[in-house]
Amino acid sequence: MSVQFKQIPRLAITLGEPAGIGAEQIVQLAQTPWDIEWVVIGNAALIQQRATDLNLPIQIQYYQTDALPSANLLGQVKVIDIDLPQPVIAGQLNVANAGFVIQLLDRAIAGCMSGEFDGMVTGAVHKGIINEAGLKFTGHTEYLAEKSRTDQVVMMLATPGLRVPLATTHLPLRAIPDAITPELLEKVITITYDSLQQQFGIANPVIYIAGLNPHAGEDGHLGREEIDVMIPVIQKLKQRMPNLIGPLPADTMFTQDKLKKGDAFLAMYHDQGLPVLKHLGFGQAVNVTLGLPFIRTSVDHGTALDIAGKGICTDTSFRYAIQVACDMLTGKTQETPHV
Repeated sequence: MSVQFKQIPRLAITLGEPAGIGAEQIVQLAQTPWDIEWVVIGNAALIQQRATDLNLPIQIQYYQTDALPSANLLGQVKVIDIDLPQPVIAGQLNVANAGFVIQLLDRAIAGCMSGEFDGMVTGAVHKGIINEAGLKFTGHTEYLAEKSRTDQVVMMLATPGLRVPLATTHLPLRAIPDAITPELLEKVITITYDSLQQQFGIANPVIYIAGLNPHAGEDGHLGREEIDVMIPVIQKLKQRMPNLIGPLPADTMFTQDKLKKGDAFLAMYHDQGLPVLKHLGFGQAVNVTLGLPFIRTSVDHGTALDIAGKGICTDTSFRYAIQVACDMLTGKTQETPHV
């Protein structure tokens, strides 16, 4: 997919949990000029306070919906100002401010769906405090799918040299085998393959697929999900997607020889694939939601409440998330492992 912009890209950035490190990262992002426009959906006073705490210069500019996109200048933060119900103390969650986080997401989704924004990059949220406030929230991936009325999306984490999409996301382990149906697996593989072609510019994606069970089921002796569900789906899809490889034992799927050849490594559940990715690229990884009607990337870390307000966080993952969003918009290949 090649997107032709009338002007430069405009991205929405959600601040995330206000007691976390998001506002500090926004201030850090502003310390270099950008050749795109990014607009923070957050709270201007909070961002200004964090800049003061860090002793870093920023200039708050309130976003005008009718303004043409313009690159962010050095020290400039463009903001859609959302009110905070109660004052924020860095590192201390407040259930009264949980609704603020949802407001940020809703504004970004509306802007992306209307074409106001070309994509969105999300800061870290705290699922627990949102649910404590009585707001049902499993995670960004599920919320974005529901609000955009998207039947199926795929959560994929990526770092230079490795992309790991997930067949299931935030489920307890005992629920995973029942969740991996032929219909789900076919949708996940198809979305992943098409996204790699259209948004990452890879003509013939190579996708390694992990089995669910140890040793990929050991020919049925350690489970039949590979035989009964996975192999039939893979064989069916190979007619259009010839470079699907699997199901493979997960413990040998991420070896160096395969990392050099693969464009994506599909894991069946959250903790099957993500420990490998985070070991390889913690701090320089990005969460991508495939299958949405708009581009969405996110930082790969949590709210970091333990270091919030101390001036020791970095914006590395946030910068990478912005860069990946821009590259996806233009269909630019993202550091394919085998070049």
